Amino acid sequence: MQQRELGRSGLAVSALGLGCMGMSYSYGDIPDPAAMVRVLRGAVDRGVTFFDTAEVYGPFTNEYLLGEALAPVRDQVTIATKFGFRLPADMGPGLSAERSFDLGLDSRPATIRHACEGALRRLRVEVIDLFYQHRVDPAVPIEDVAGTVGALIREGKVRHWGLSEAGAQTIRRAHAVTPLAALQSEYSLWSRQAEATTLPVLEELGIGFVPFSPLGKGFLTGAMDATTAIKPGDFRTILPRFTPEARAANQAVVDLLRAVAQAHAATPAQVALAWVLARAPWVVPIPGTTKLARLEENLGALDLSLTAADVAALTTAVEAIPVTGARYPDHIERTTGL
Repeated sequence: MQQRELGRSGLAVSALGLGCMGMSYSYGDIPDPAAMVRVLRGAVDRGVTFFDTAEVYGPFTNEYLLGEALAPVRDQVTIATKFGFRLPADMGPGLSAERSFDLGLDSRPATIRHACEGALRRLRVEVIDLFYQHRVDPAVPIEDVAGTVGALIREGKVRHWGLSEAGAQTIRRAHAVTPLAALQSEYSLWSRQAEATTLPVLEELGIGFVPFSPLGKGFLTGAMDATTAIKPGDFRTILPRFTPEARAANQAVVDLLRAVAQAHAATPAQVALAWVLARAPWVVPIPGTTKLARLEENLGALDLSLTAADVAALTTAVEAIPVTGARYPDHIERTTGL
């Protein structure tokens, strides 16, 4: 398995990670936990060392799942989790993705510490490898957040920290207090808002980039079209980009990927991931899946070498296709700093 270092942090992980949210949250039907344990351990067997979760996924159930699955291989893996939503201690599982944003943000120092202690217990670890602020909390200065996590690092409870969906100035302010290892934000062929101002800052400061949804929440795989039924409870039912009309219009992006894939004896998913991987050596995508067959397909992207000319041609071609539909409804988009 190829390895990549997240910026200049010293944190080296598999070049492709695994986003675990869908194993217990967000996409409608919740998979069987025992089956997901097998997928997680199968990922380790195939060389994946980087796993992404969050306390809000479930809530809490996704961290418990990773804790169970990865405990036997703890010394082989890097686990990232996140804090930053207002989660009552007695909240049970079954929280939908869209409702999580209604809970409100909370990155007060005491809340961060409480989230850290809970994650350590649920993940069955003595230290959190990578601890992200899930969304920037406008009510708490980012310097206070960075200082609190810095203290947790000095106490040996956290190794590295990062931000999610933060803008360039927030990144600079946080990094000046406690150096960041990574920024996690949505990034793919059809979600490129991080390019203009964020990626240059990451390169300048030596911060790694961890794109989530590098396959466009499944759309860029070619596995769905305008006629695909999206089940109730699936987060995509509220996304403007996933209305039947938007999917019909956006099929042109998938058609482009299919054409490139055919020329390279690959799949659309592999081309989409290879394009993201080619952006910089400090970029580590974390596509999610609940199936080993899809995981193996995704890992095949590491063997697909797109030349600079290939990447440029694909970029130019996709830029000529207008993407229909916003990536999130306004009330969710407002929680991001991009």
